[in-house]
Amino acid sequence: MTARLLNTSLALLCLGLFEVLKAAKISCRNEEGEAVDWFTFYKLPRQVKRQDKDSGETGLEYLYLDSTTRSWRRSEQLMNATGSVLGRTLHQLYKAHTSKSNNTAYLMYNDGVPKSMNYGSKYGHTKGVLLWNRVQGFWLIHSIPLFPPIPGEGYDYPPTGRRNGQSGICITFKYNQYEAIDSQLLVCNPNVYSCAIPATFHQTFIHMSQLCSKSSSSEIPGRHVTKLQSAQGQNFLHFAKPNSFLDDIFAAWMAPQLKTHLLAETWQRTGQELPSNCSLPYHVYNIKAIKLSQKAYFTSSQDHSKWCISQKGTKNPWTCIGDINRSASQAFRSGGFICTQNQHIYRAFQGLILSYEKCV
Repeated sequence: MTARLLNTSLALLCLGLFEVLKAAKISCRNEEGEAVDWFTFYKLPRQVKRQDKDSGETGLEYLYLDSTTRSWRRSEQLMNATGSVLGRTLHQLYKAHTSKSNNTAYLMYNDGVPKSMNYGSKYGHTKGVLLWNRVQGFWLIHSIPLFPPIPGEGYDYPPTGRRNGQSGICITFKYNQYEAIDSQLLVCNPNVYSCAIPATFHQTFIHMSQLCSKSSSSEIPGRHVTKLQSAQGQNFLHFAKPNSFLDDIFAAWMAPQLKTHLLAETWQRTGQELPSNCSLPYHVYNIKAIKLSQKAYFTSSQDHSKWCISQKGTKNPWTCIGDINRSASQAFRSGGFICTQNQHIYRAFQGLILSYEKCV
C-alpha cells in the first residue's frame, strides 16, 4: 500500500469515525444545548396564588432539573423559546428532518394533534416524542396537548398549553433499549401524527414502523412493565397500560407493583376525579395543592401534569411521570408512566406537595 493510499484510507476512516461520533450526540439537551442523561420539567400554570392574591404569569414559566443538578431551578427561559430545554432537545429532530438522514428515525404522538381540536378516544391518552439512530436517542414523555409542532413548522409552544400546569421527562437511551420501547408503545397505542422511520429500522422495530404507517396488524397485548436503563446507567421502570385493562392504573397496578403508597397529581376534572383510595394494601392519595414557595402555590384544578411519588418516609421511594389521569374515564384509555428511584427527582417532586386528600 502506497503512502498516498494509506493516507487516503486513514482520512476516510477518521471521517467515518467523525460521522459516527456526530450521530451519537442525539440526546436530551439542557438550556445550553449540552447533552444530559435525563431532565424533567414542570411548566407552571398561568395563575399562581401569592399571599391570597392571584398573580398573573405568562403561563410559559417552568421549573427544571437534569442529571447534572440536584434540585429544581426556575428557568430564565420561557417554554416557547428555542433556548428552552424542550426547544434545545427538539431542535435535533427538526434538524434531522431537514437533512433527511437515512440513519435517523423519529416518532411524534399525541391524542391531541397540533392545530386540531379533535380528541379521539380511538388511540391512547399518551403523548411523546422519540428520536434515535443506531447509536442512541431520546424519549420525551409529556402531558402537553397539541405539542410539539410537526418538523416542517419548527419549534413552538401551543397557546392552549399556557393555562394549566404541565409536566414531562426526557431520557437518553442507547440503541439497545429501543426494542423494549417498541413493545411498550404497541401497548400504549399512541396516535402518531408525524414520523419517519427508514427501512433499515423496520425489521428491528416492527411495532413503531407499523404505528408510523398506520398499518398495525399486531394484536395489542395485555398490560406490561419493563425495565429500561438510560445511556449513563439510571434505571427506570415503564408501565404500559392497554385500553383492555379497565381499572385505575395507580391503585390497581402501580402502587402494588412498586410496593408503595402513592401520592398522585393529575388533571382533576369536576365529576371525573376518583377519590383517594385506601381500600387496598397500598394506598393512593390525590394531591390537592402544589407549593412553589412559602407564599406561592396553585391547586390541582389548575394542573394538567401527570405524576406520582411514594409517600414521604418510604425507603427507596419512587417517582413516576406519565400521561394518564386518575379519573373514571381514563380506565378505558391506554397510556403509561415511567418510574425511577432517583433521589434528586424524588426530593424535587416531594418538595412541591402542599396538601393531599385523605381517605374518607
